[in-house]
Amino acid sequence: MALIIRSSAIHAAGCYTTTPIRKGARVAEYTGHRLTKAEADQAYEASPITYLFGLGCGEEVIDGHCMAMFINHSCAANCESSEEDGRVWITALRRIEAGEEITYDYCLYDGGDDEAACNCGAKSCRGTMYSPQEVKRRRQAAPKKALKKPAGLKKIAKKKRGQSKTGGGLKSVQI
Repeated sequence: MALIIRSSAIHAAGCYTTTPIRKGARVAEYTGHRLTKAEADQAYEASPITYLFGLGCGEEVIDGHCMAMFINHSCAANCESSEEDGRVWITALRRIEAGEEITYDYCLYDGGDDEAACNCGAKSCRGTMYSPQEVKRRRQAAPKKALKKPAGLKKIAKKKRGQSKTGGGLKSVQI
């Protein structure tokens, strides 16, 4: 399988396949330097763009420097992310035709006050890159928001479009 980076309607750049990909195939691995949450928070405090992907409970992140960092979010994704033995894999949920953009649902769960607006354009778009569970949690917590802002993950994780994102359904830091 061959992947390329080119212009995307979802975001400025996206990852595309030049050959068909079978359902269940590993499409890419999310690789890069590993940092603690605290190190990433410090390194990217003022940065509008990061490509961090949280591992496990989010105490360690991968600072993306790979093809997979260009894979955009979609609410109707053709791939999913999974963590296996400390490695993050992007795997095809269905057959993907040559020329298709590779996408996965980021399922963000921590981004502070960031809206993480979704630009995927899918019919089933929920309007945000946050997971359905996080959307529900935020709605329920909205009236309580003025009481105390929870301490947590700041500007860590994968950011595109200046948006804060936490990646791939893993318990990750803000991407």
